[in-house]
Amino acid sequence: MQTCNLAFADDHPVMLSGISQLFASNDEFSVVAVGKTAQDLVEIAKTVKPDVIITDLSMPGRVLEAIATIANEYSGTSVMAFTASTNVDTAIAALEAGAVGYVLKGTTLDDLVDAIRQVQRGETYMSPDVAAGVVAGLRKQASERRTPRVSFSKREEDVLRLLMKGATNREIALALSLTEKTVKHYMTVLIQKLNVRNRVEVVLAAQKLAHGGSMTARTGPLN
Repeated sequence: MQTCNLAFADDHPVMLSGISQLFASNDEFSVVAVGKTAQDLVEIAKTVKPDVIITDLSMPGRVLEAIATIANEYSGTSVMAFTASTNVDTAIAALEAGAVGYVLKGTTLDDLVDAIRQVQRGETYMSPDVAAGVVAGLRKQASERRTPRVSFSKREEDVLRLLMKGATNREIALALSLTEKTVKHYMTVLIQKLNVRNRVEVVLAAQKLAHGGSMTARTGPLN
């Protein structure tokens, strides 16, 4: 099994030391860097290139800007927010900046490990306590934006159908006889075509298109 390289960032020394030691003792993971500021996040992504950075949001510096920089310039590294904030606007802001995970610090270690695994696979993870509010907030934003007519290939439509059923990248790959890397490629294409920022917004935009009749595909509408 391939080791997942992790970096942690938090300006609370006890929290940073404790969580780093926990994951360093797990053979599935390798802790390759730690940081305590927004600037550290960018530097870690640039020089160390971990698979996933798990970061607090209330550190010194512009954390959301740092997340956006990593998402735009260092696509090989995924960022997951690990925070005590249950504020929906904060969660949406983190996801819009480019974070692909939002996990509350009150979660269990098993749930945190599962979240990291999902993020490593290219999926989006949100703690259940904020997920419903985030989806509702993103749906409201999507309904306020004009959505152009979009056409999809047969394979893109297949991926969308499974996404709208809640399938993970791995499940989509198995169902369509694709590799997970290929599914990630289709996700990137769909994000660009739908002019959205993450996996959750892909599903919401696809739902809006299907219900509004603004989506065309080679095999007909998605419904």
